[in-house]
Amino acid sequence: MAKVLIIDDEEKIRTLLSKIISLEGFEVTQAADIGEGMAKLTNTDIDVVICDVKLPDGSGVDAAKKIKESYPVLEVILLTAYGNIADGVQAIKNGAFDYITKGDDNNKIIPLLHRAADKVALARRVVQLERQLGTKYSFDGIIGKSIQLQMAIEAGRKVAVSDTTVLLTGETGTGKEVFAQAIHQESHRKKYNFVAVNCSAFSKELLENELFGHKAGAFTGAARDSKGIFEEANKGTVFLDEIGEMPLDLQAKLLRVLETGEFMKVGDSRPTKVNVRIVAATNRDLQQEIEKGNFREDLYYRIAVFTISLPSLRERVGDIDALANHFLSIFSGKTKKLIKHMTADYLSELRQHPWKGNIRELRNVIERSVILSDTQELDADSLPIELRKKANSESMNKTLSAFDLASAEKIHIQKVLNYTSGNKTKTAELLNIALTTLYRKMAQFGLE
Repeated sequence: MAKVLIIDDEEKIRTLLSKIISLEGFEVTQAADIGEGMAKLTNTDIDVVICDVKLPDGSGVDAAKKIKESYPVLEVILLTAYGNIADGVQAIKNGAFDYITKGDDNNKIIPLLHRAADKVALARRVVQLERQLGTKYSFDGIIGKSIQLQMAIEAGRKVAVSDTTVLLTGETGTGKEVFAQAIHQESHRKKYNFVAVNCSAFSKELLENELFGHKAGAFTGAARDSKGIFEEANKGTVFLDEIGEMPLDLQAKLLRVLETGEFMKVGDSRPTKVNVRIVAATNRDLQQEIEKGNFREDLYYRIAVFTISLPSLRERVGDIDALANHFLSIFSGKTKKLIKHMTADYLSELRQHPWKGNIRELRNVIERSVILSDTQELDADSLPIELRKKANSESMNKTLSAFDLASAEKIHIQKVLNYTSGNKTKTAELLNIALTTLYRKMAQFGLE
């Protein structure tokens, strides 16, 4: 039910309007002047204001501007006994939804109110969705409490507020695009586009067209001008994933964008100017690529102004449970299965898996487990068959080497690490050894 505030100094008019509007299902509040009306807006969640133009403490036309500045989603309908064009034009400029003359209001006010209320409902829904998206793509939406991840998040928050170019490094599947979206979402560019491209997914020619666009007639089939992602992301953020795969001649064009903010479209003779922030990502060692002649050194120093290394899942074993539960919630909802629980054995197998594909691999495993499960919980039998085979193989190897003291010590330390979800301080306490000794033994046994 939409809520309406009537501001009019004539009590009879307020009462009559209130009755008419209430009969249409609206909830009505009244005020005798602008001051009282503004107080009601502060204390009540109003959708539409119906305001007289001439009031004891000011003009309704001016009040409309003040109301819209303070409550931009709310709509204002102005009523006047003596309408004139100048006031009507100014009212619309000040943000009023409409401006009608008293006497006509009996026929116009109800349909006008419904249209205004529908517009407000839609605007409120948009605001709600923007908030949800903001949370989803912000650093608050990134799951995990490991020290390595929190250090990366802290660095990301600090650099997000600047326009500095960022290089995200880490293994495939560690969530670099999610991190790039969080940087964009917490920057002053968040109202503009975030556009991502995987540099390894295109041939040189297609990648150049994808990045910079083309002019009509630039090549066969180019019937009209086409924007590249740099134009699409103007004032926003461009995310260049797998930048280490970019061909050398395109690296030169990218360097020019970074240095001058300009680039040449395919087939164009004039430069196009843009204002974008670049976040790049790679799973390669770009320093080694420079030595091999595969990556420009000058471009590296341009994109690596601020580098953030994202930890692998093996480095944040303690986050696996939370991530697994998050993916379980997603996929049980998508498949409409009432699966809300994972057994201790299932979680134990997840913690011991090496996760070479990192978070992306974990997501895929949970999705497949949900599909395979016929019960209301995920257990070890729900794991994809290749994980079960690997777990059984590793279990057999551990049994065969159980008489070797070093192997037994390694297995015991791993078990305690699993028990503490990777908490090294607690692990050292349970093992009754110094924390430095634990780190030394972990390095000796190749434990993460």
